[in-house]
Amino acid sequence: MQRVVITGMGTVNALGQNVAQSVAAMQAGTLGIQPIKQFDASATGIHVAGEVADFEPTKRLDKKLAKRLDRFTQFALYSAIEAAEQAGLATAVDPQRLAVIYGSGIGGLSTIEAQVTKKNAKGPKRISPLFVPMAIINMAPGVLAQYFGAHAESYAVVTACASGTSAIAQAVQCLQAGRADMVITGGAEASINEIGIGGFAALTALSAADTPQTASLPFGQDRSGFVMGEGAGTLILETQAHAEARGAQILGYVLGYGATSDAYHMTAPDPSGQYAAKAMQQALATSGLTPDAVGYVNAHGTATVANDLMEAKAIRTVFGQQPVAVSSTKGMTGHLLGAAGALEAILTIAALNAARLPVNLGGVPDAACDVDLVTGLDQKPQTPFALSNSFGFGGHNAVLALGGAQAFG
Repeated sequence: MQRVVITGMGTVNALGQNVAQSVAAMQAGTLGIQPIKQFDASATGIHVAGEVADFEPTKRLDKKLAKRLDRFTQFALYSAIEAAEQAGLATAVDPQRLAVIYGSGIGGLSTIEAQVTKKNAKGPKRISPLFVPMAIINMAPGVLAQYFGAHAESYAVVTACASGTSAIAQAVQCLQAGRADMVITGGAEASINEIGIGGFAALTALSAADTPQTASLPFGQDRSGFVMGEGAGTLILETQAHAEARGAQILGYVLGYGATSDAYHMTAPDPSGQYAAKAMQQALATSGLTPDAVGYVNAHGTATVANDLMEAKAIRTVFGQQPVAVSSTKGMTGHLLGAAGALEAILTIAALNAARLPVNLGGVPDAACDVDLVTGLDQKPQTPFALSNSFGFGGHNAVLALGGAQAFG
């Protein structure tokens, strides 16, 4: 089976509007969570979020095009341009052999909210003709395919908060099956709006903390729910043979993946963590790695009581008492829903390459979550291999096995 490598990465999120900014902020333990500014959230009871502050899509996108895209698709294309430039995509591949496989959990929620509001106020005849193409999830990969001239397969992946990770796994399968030479993949989300915040608040899933410092506390004893984030993460994947033949810089490796279903509850994870553990074990098996080869787990770590306890059990099931460093970057970025796994894959690769693991901003650790949390800014990974976990509503579990640029010497 051909090894799959990463040759381009791009992101926009609460820590930064490119990879370099985001990684620098991550290494400094920066808190990207701030009071909500996009709308008056006082009626929702939620105060903070991981917003992309002062986002100007026209820095990279044509103004006319940007106006025709929902914010989540703007994020997708904005980050993809960065990734494509790094990979040298424009001259790297036959367009017939370029695919786009991209994830989102919800899609154009701001567009849906705005157009339903308009319909209720002014009637259905005033709905924008762009409502449907701006709202549907598959418009992100559709726009990326059009922008980059990708004529191989192009489709969206939707597995709630596991969508970005699931899309990357599907991209690996596409490459290994020989259906494409390069794939643009990742995830995007933009749900910091009244219906998004209000909806998750109604589920009692969000932290109602009124200060950023007390809101997103993964694996912390005072955790009270997740903090909504937004943004995108885009990766350019290709086979190692294709990358080496064109002299591309290899940033890292997607070595394996696992996927299972809890088949347990609409929103709650299986508290035993058994199927999350199986997904992690599958990722190890498909990568050829053993648990002792893995030095870091980028946890799903939402800072909900149920998720963190379940995930801690799953990690112990896989690794036993073997020490493995664990942290959740959601403590800095908030939870990007369908974009979370893609951003976290990028941050994990960056951490492996810099030999500096992201700190877990969870406050006082919960003793019931028996994991070895990263508590300092200078902790180094013990190996160049990591797992990145994503678990979504509906019981979707998806895990990537990743290697840094120097994983194979």
